[in-house]
Amino acid sequence: MTEVCFVLPPDLILLDLAGAADAFRIAATMGLPVRLRLMAPVVTGEVAPTALGVGLAGVEPLPAKLPEYVLIVVCGATGSAARLLSSVAGKTLVAWLRQHVVAGRPLACVCSGALLAAAAGLLDGRRCTTHHSLLDELRQLAPAAEVLDSRVFVEDGEVCTSAGITAGIDLALHLIARLGSPRLAAAVAREMAVYMRRAAGDPALSPWLEGRNHMDMAIHRVQDALLKAPAQDWPLARLADIGHLSVRSLTRHFREASGMSVNRYHARLRVALARQALANGDTVERAAERAGLASARQLRRLWAAHADDRPASVRPRA
Repeated sequence: MTEVCFVLPPDLILLDLAGAADAFRIAATMGLPVRLRLMAPVVTGEVAPTALGVGLAGVEPLPAKLPEYVLIVVCGATGSAARLLSSVAGKTLVAWLRQHVVAGRPLACVCSGALLAAAAGLLDGRRCTTHHSLLDELRQLAPAAEVLDSRVFVEDGEVCTSAGITAGIDLALHLIARLGSPRLAAAVAREMAVYMRRAAGDPALSPWLEGRNHMDMAIHRVQDALLKAPAQDWPLARLADIGHLSVRSLTRHFREASGMSVNRYHARLRVALARQALANGDTVERAAERAGLASARQLRRLWAAHADDRPASVRPRA
């Protein structure tokens, strides 16, 4: 069981907390072994102040100890870095982060939460981002960091940072995929009716997540079937039955929703399956078999059409 600890600064932006926290809540109902905790630089029984002027009750003080398996998520606040970091609560929070975010412990920052992490020295030597209006302040606080703009979120080892407000949902979905699976993250995104985004320059979505940014539930049913058994052969008529569509409607709606044909979508899943097998040390022949293909030659042909590298480049070196 992983504890996801949301750390709330003074003048908390509620959506920084609510969006990401609700993504984890939904993931937990779908089987992800996580438990949510809300904590802030408050005393027992005190409400945590927010930017909307309403206080949050039931928030625990910053604990002196944390369990071994914990993900710390630092939410953002309104105002400038100087105001945030000069307050008593801000200083307390920075000192707590400096003490508890040790090597190997995952950290995520939503919006201006990155400023608190930077003040604690946790972003030095890392790639990171924050809200576009705070990028210069982040560069001043973390001169040893590589601050990137025009990014939804940035991952550097165990440290993740996101842009403003709603980007915290994108980051939460990414973390859910990392803690659980891409399939689970896609299911949570559908439940929340949000897109799974990446910014320009970030790695492309994996084939397991690609083509899911739509609201066509018939096509989602078809994609779910393909995801559960990508190594199988899937005649269009069978997939059409799953989607309660005609074959003609399936091919048209699938392309409109996902941006690709059914065959291309299935092929990319098979290549991803073979890629996993090769990365685990399988031969090309064995990887082809695991992907439901008849031969290594068929895999190489499919790979050439849907990937930029070669199967041999994926296998671990001896």
